[in-house]
Amino acid sequence: MKKPSSRIREEIARLQDQLKQAETREAERIGRIALKASLGNIEIDEAELQAAFEDIAKRFRGGKGAAIGKKDLGDGRTASASSATQSPGSDAGASSEA
Repeated sequence: MKKPSSRIREEIARLQDQLKQAETREAERIGRIALKASLGNIEIDEAELQAAFEDIAKRFRGGKGAAIGKKDLGDGRTASASSATQSPGSDAGASSEA
């Protein structure tokens, strides 16, 4: 038996509400992590920040880089070790610009 259009609309509305709640939870989670990493006080264009997040997403989805957060630089150091010593005023995102 086919559903009437009113019931389909109700189901769509319910699913949209669930989607909104899920997106809110995800945004709050990412926001908490970003604040813990001190990203809240970095002055960066939103487009650049989004591009950096997209690079991170690719890395953890297997697109590029190591998924464990440490990339071997070939000189006995890891990328996470070298980035920890980077000065706050340096341009860390310059290499990700296209």
